[in-house]
Amino acid sequence: MQRSLQGRKRKLVQATLYELIAIMVLSPTLSLIYADDLAHAGALSLMLSASALIWNMLYNGMFELWEARQAQRTRNLTRRLLHSLGFEGGLVLMLIPLVAWWLSISWWAALMTDLGLFVFFFFYALVFQWVFDRVFDVPVSAQERACCQGHADPETDV
Repeated sequence: MQRSLQGRKRKLVQATLYELIAIMVLSPTLSLIYADDLAHAGALSLMLSASALIWNMLYNGMFELWEARQAQRTRNLTRRLLHSLGFEGGLVLMLIPLVAWWLSISWWAALMTDLGLFVFFFFYALVFQWVFDRVFDVPVSAQERACCQGHADPETDV
């Protein structure tokens, strides 16, 4: 059963679920990779997720404004790939200083860490958003206009 979830509530639920799952995966992973205790890695995960949550709300708001103005509003694979690249690419650039400082590593090592996270989160974002849209329906910005649904040529719909 698909539930419709729209507006600010949709954005809040989507971003919160996304980040909670990310923290549960990221904390033990960082702890293992950097031979760090789980609390320290967990604190970094929380900071990364808080930063990502703010970015998520801003980015998705801007993306949906852009998306609503497009003639073709369906979230196809290309649009989903562009969405994920834009979100994760912007996040990587923003998080380099935090990762370098918290882990006491060079900016280069932080960039490499962020790129590793990017690869994971790129696919995670793609799958998460697809599943989220299947469960809660796509936002209004991604829904075809009522006049055009099911018609190959919207101009013939009189």
